Amino acid sequence: MKLVKLLCAAAVGCLMSAPVALAQDQILIKFSHVVAPDTPKGKGAEKFKELAEKATAGKVKIEVYPNSQLYKDKEELEALQLGAVQMLAPSLAKFGPLGAKEFEVFDLPYIFPNKEVLRRVTEGPIGKQLFSKLESKGIIGLAYWDNGFKIMSANKPLIKPEDMKGQKMRIQSSKVLDAQMRALSALPQVMAFSEVYQALQTGVVDGTENPPSNMYTQKMHEVQKHATLTDHGYLGYAVIVNKKFWDGLPADIRTALDGAMKEATAYANDIAQNENDVSLAQMKASGKTQFHEQTKEERAAWVKALMPVHKDAESRVGKDLIESIYKEAAAAGFKM
Repeated sequence: MKLVKLLCAAAVGCLMSAPVALAQDQILIKFSHVVAPDTPKGKGAEKFKELAEKATAGKVKIEVYPNSQLYKDKEELEALQLGAVQMLAPSLAKFGPLGAKEFEVFDLPYIFPNKEVLRRVTEGPIGKQLFSKLESKGIIGLAYWDNGFKIMSANKPLIKPEDMKGQKMRIQSSKVLDAQMRALSALPQVMAFSEVYQALQTGVVDGTENPPSNMYTQKMHEVQKHATLTDHGYLGYAVIVNKKFWDGLPADIRTALDGAMKEATAYANDIAQNENDVSLAQMKASGKTQFHEQTKEERAAWVKALMPVHKDAESRVGKDLIESIYKEAAAAGFKM
């Protein structure tokens, strides 16, 4: 059914060597994503729609499809490449399985000490270099959007790294995330984001990792008794577009959309931290999940347990790439 669905959609998409035109030459962009409209990504997509339609004086129409309405995690990149949709904002972990394994550097635990180091990477030469890896896949990278730093959740307290032993933990499809969980003696389970709540509810998995806004909007706190504020990993997105579609746009339209994307990116990244803070407060207030704040000693133990994942990932994501991020951290005053 998945293949039939994609091929049927692509039958229309293949006509899109030139942009899809509506009445009076209006250009249609379908922007699909897998999270709720009230997440940072969901709000960023709506802001881009507003700004893009205004910047192009109505020449472009943006249709936003949240919550996996069109495609699930495992389908959406293929749908974009086939031309069934024009724009996505997948998590950065999705590009490793696509063949751009360098993007899995974003999955390394504790690779970004803070937002300053993250920005030095995403807004500098490293970010541009990574986007260039997508062009051979028929994809253009437009922007990096934050969701936030992830916390660990389960139905038992996760105070020490050893507490993860034997826990079935949902992850995105990523060799690095798989290695991260195995370093903690947990059992990684790859699963589509839209399926996680039910899997937690039924015990198919014991726990997961997510920024608070994703955890709250998907109601995972209703089926997780404990969570630890590890901030161990970053979850971000890349806003991407079908290359053939993008290259076929008139130059003035591309310029207008680029401007709208820059403004939408600033908006999305500005609200991400606030959304996570509010979501965490609301989950705490619900009393359904008990949240643990780490001491310095506890955090140091998690860092010690997970830093070997960096060394193990060198052959996959590139030692030079990892060291270039260490240099950015050092420039910001952090020693890795």
